[in-house]
Amino acid sequence: MKSKSQNSKVYIEIVKQLREMIAADGLKTGDKIPSERELSERLIVGRSSVREALRALELLGLIETRRGEGTFIRDFQGNQLVQLLSTFILQDEKARRDVKETKYCIEMDSLRLILQKASGLNLEDIFGLVGKAKINDDEFFHHLIVLADNHLVLRIWVILKDYYHSQDFEKEIARPEDYRALLEALSAGDEELAIEKYKVLRKMSKS
Repeated sequence: MKSKSQNSKVYIEIVKQLREMIAADGLKTGDKIPSERELSERLIVGRSSVREALRALELLGLIETRRGEGTFIRDFQGNQLVQLLSTFILQDEKARRDVKETKYCIEMDSLRLILQKASGLNLEDIFGLVGKAKINDDEFFHHLIVLADNHLVLRIWVILKDYYHSQDFEKEIARPEDYRALLEALSAGDEELAIEKYKVLRKMSKS
């Protein structure tokens, strides 16, 4: 009989293989994943183990089973999972502050990455965003963090952003000129000035 530790390792490995298989097959939100039998054959594990891994992924909101149709990948960006976790994890005031602080740290580090990696930085599209009457802060920083060219940083920021919004913090709104000043500092390649303008935008320092 396998120990609890061995069973856990098998389970974790199945989840890992499932994730790799979904990526390799190019599956995306709304796509159907293979049946338990096919997964069992492809992953060379028992169907009961596959069923357990799928059940866990469904509980996390990553997949959904439709009776008579099969199992499909869910769109879990900003969904109930964030709300559920925040209900249990982020009731403590310090934990809430930590989310905000970490989100800001990632945004500042992304600015540094942009300047370290950028060659002939093109911010034309983002300058277009600040020309709008109403600036969407999430859209603005999403465009910037994509320029940092670090997929993990982007994913962490998206999760933190969703946690942030689930906690009903005051909506982040800055003056159009503050967004533009940050972009101009990036265009000039001035890291120190970019961080300074970011802090003004986030009201972490006085303008």
